[in-house]
Amino acid sequence: MAGFYLEEFHEGQVLHHVMRKTVTESDNMLFSVMTLNPQPLHIDFDYAARSEWGKPLVNSLFTLGLMIGISVHETTLGTIIANLGMTDVKFPHPVFHGDTIRVESTILSVRGSKSKPDRGIVEFEHRAYNQHDRLVAQCARQTMIQRKPA
Repeated sequence: MAGFYLEEFHEGQVLHHVMRKTVTESDNMLFSVMTLNPQPLHIDFDYAARSEWGKPLVNSLFTLGLMIGISVHETTLGTIIANLGMTDVKFPHPVFHGDTIRVESTILSVRGSKSKPDRGIVEFEHRAYNQHDRLVAQCARQTMIQRKPA
């Protein structure tokens, strides 16, 4: 298990996640089809070629999921009880087929639960960057995390 327990998180801590992923056309098409998102900007190369971008954009919800997924191995793997929410989600620059995504996370806050002594809440800020170090996504994520077993 690689995830941290509540006591191992510290406000201000920055994690540079090791895992990276190059996003493929198949990733984008499969995700768009699986989520019933027919947006031509994602799946229609001819339509996208006539857009201001000149090519398809990767579905932003795929980008959000990838950003959080990359963070899991070094944050919450095996220690999370639940995701409580995601706020302040932003996509300041699009992701394209062939972009390689890396992620950094900052711990915004850590607190014990008032009603359940075996857990607490950690708030992360996740940031995803492409291979050119352009910020492509960010969000705040609130999670319920286990305390270390006694």
